[in-house]
Amino acid sequence: MAPGAVLAFWLVALLLIVVPGADWAFTIGAGLRGHSVLLAVGGLVAGYAVVTVVVAAGVGALVAGSPAVLTGLTVVGGLYLVWHGVTTFAGPAVPNAAPGAVPNVALGAVPATPGGTDWGTFARGVGVSGLNPKGLLIFLALLPQFTDPHGRLPVAGQIGVLGLAFMVTCAVFYLVLGSLARTVLHARPLAARAVSRFSGAAMVVVGVTLFLEHFLD
Repeated sequence: MAPGAVLAFWLVALLLIVVPGADWAFTIGAGLRGHSVLLAVGGLVAGYAVVTVVVAAGVGALVAGSPAVLTGLTVVGGLYLVWHGVTTFAGPAVPNAAPGAVPNVALGAVPATPGGTDWGTFARGVGVSGLNPKGLLIFLALLPQFTDPHGRLPVAGQIGVLGLAFMVTCAVFYLVLGSLARTVLHARPLAARAVSRFSGAAMVVVGVTLFLEHFLD
């Protein structure tokens, strides 16, 4: 495929990534709670990897063309985002809340939390990006437009390349975002609490919007 097509897709993808949404809210919340930003962002990227594979395999077109399947996906994804947003709003993060904790804002260098919390954060990241039907539909509408049916690579392979470009950009941007959130707000608990609650409210809005856009069309 032509390098120009990859560059054009990357520019569009970058615009989509920098617009605040559920991914932003999740990443900031994970950083403020002292969880590993690396695992949180890894979860988001893994979710997008699943979506890329689904679209490349042609399953995405089947899902988009089946009202029942799409409705089910919208309900599950919307409920997941609303639940995660409500819990975040109800229990806003306060950095370094543990007594005697030693601040350490290096990327991924936070003390391990009990009960495998960091890996739970990874799993929630997969859910935030992988269960978001809007993400699936964006990929379904966006990726094929930048492929060349007559290219050397099969269309599925080209979609894989474009999806990889999206995931790498996601990883870099959200790693920086999560690290900045932790660095700037870790010594400002009131501001951190406000940002965490705003992030939770943003996820609730995204989840509710999914329902309204789908069921009011």
